[in-house]
Amino acid sequence: MSFAELELQVIRWSEARKIIPNSTPMAQSIKACEEINELVDALHENNKAEAIDAVGDTVVCLINVCALLDVNLTDCLAAAYDQIKDRKGFMNEQGIFVKQS
Repeated sequence: MSFAELELQVIRWSEARKIIPNSTPMAQSIKACEEINELVDALHENNKAEAIDAVGDTVVCLINVCALLDVNLTDCLAAAYDQIKDRKGFMNEQGIFVKQS
């Protein structure tokens, strides 16, 4: 299944459960933060299965935010990529991204 098909399935699932339109972008953003915290915990515990679940749950929340804002997650990703695509630099051994002019 393509990402676009999965995204549509998530939106339909959320509509069937009245998350869309009864939730808000803020509520779904807070839920996404909770899922990110679960991801951090899973990574700290080196639990790959839980990390995969947390990433997926986070994406579901982000899809819901986008649907409630009437935007497309892929378009958001494209906009972000457009901003970073020409950045030069690298991540050093300390995990810090060093920008190059």
